[in-house]
Amino acid sequence: MRNLKKSENIKSIAAKENLPIRITQLDVIDSVSINNAVQAILSETGRIDLLVNNAGYVLDGAFEDLSIDEIKSQYETNVFGLIRTTQVVLPAMRKQRSGIIVNISSGAGRFGYPGGSVYISTKFAVEGLSESMAYELEPFGIKVIIIEPGVIRTNIFNSVVVAKKYLDPNSPYSQLKQKMASSFEGMIKNASSPELVAKVVLEAVTNQNPNLRYLS
Repeated sequence: MRNLKKSENIKSIAAKENLPIRITQLDVIDSVSINNAVQAILSETGRIDLLVNNAGYVLDGAFEDLSIDEIKSQYETNVFGLIRTTQVVLPAMRKQRSGIIVNISSGAGRFGYPGGSVYISTKFAVEGLSESMAYELEPFGIKVIIIEPGVIRTNIFNSVVVAKKYLDPNSPYSQLKQKMASSFEGMIKNASSPELVAKVVLEAVTNQNPNLRYLS
């Protein structure tokens, strides 16, 4: 977890269900944090069998209203964060000649919608990166899997970052913002459970010959 202060909930669930979950600090935009976490795991276990790249957030805003800094921050987490963690674990997976990398993309990795240009572009990047990696890593016994969730009822909607200019009532895209907000309210009401995605991930990683892509 990036912030260990938020670990009490998962610790409580793990204890209640007697799950052997260990939590360590890892921030995908901090290379030192990633290296420390991976080295701690390798020192204890000698191997890494599975990496799920799940960190990400949504940047909301019409393209013209987005600042370069807002765009860079989105890519730092959604794309470069995935790249950093994957590159750190790959040497160990190559050495053991096995491993699975699961990259959480999105249905938005297949199509665009207004107000989500940069978020969607990060998911398109994940799709292309993952597909290319799959070819490169197959000779080493490493599998790459892309998960493409639809609208899922998670905390991601509570952490949406809205572009500053997009919040301005004088933005030429203010009507678009209102329309999209209404649309998302309806979609969230009918959103799927996170357990649905978890089950798809579990089925994929336990399959001897998994597909490259899974819609969920």
